[in-house]
Amino acid sequence: MPAAAGLESLTAFIGEWDVEAEFPVLALTARGQTVFEWLLDGSFLVQRSEVELPEAPDSTSIVSPSADGDGFTQHYFDSRGVVRLYAMRFDDGLWTLLRTAPDFSPLPFSQRFTGTFADGGDTIRGRWEASPDGAAWERDFDITYRRRR
Repeated sequence: MPAAAGLESLTAFIGEWDVEAEFPVLALTARGQTVFEWLLDGSFLVQRSEVELPEAPDSTSIVSPSADGDGFTQHYFDSRGVVRLYAMRFDDGLWTLLRTAPDFSPLPFSQRFTGTFADGGDTIRGRWEASPDGAAWERDFDITYRRRR
């Protein structure tokens, strides 16, 4: 159970998930797995992802309540050495991530993710988008998470 105030709503993520990402520009589908679990006695939510495609990075993300108490901050780290911060929300089965300002790495483009829980919480259908100016968004890739039974 979460120890940090505000993390209770993220219990829906807990578990092991199979992941499939579709990259339209590359005409490529990548598969992998993600595990969401509590870290440090529920003080944080951690997401560990492995992808079976050499060009795609493995990653670890740590989610904490945001400093202002409105939503969450996702701290992202990947096997390329990339470190980023995303503003995160999770409301009524809608998961969003947004990065529109430089943080630990430069910001050559903005990013946003929107994922919707479906099938009683056992599927998350999402889409990553990128924007060179924060106004005109283009699809980067679609991703589907399916909870393992």
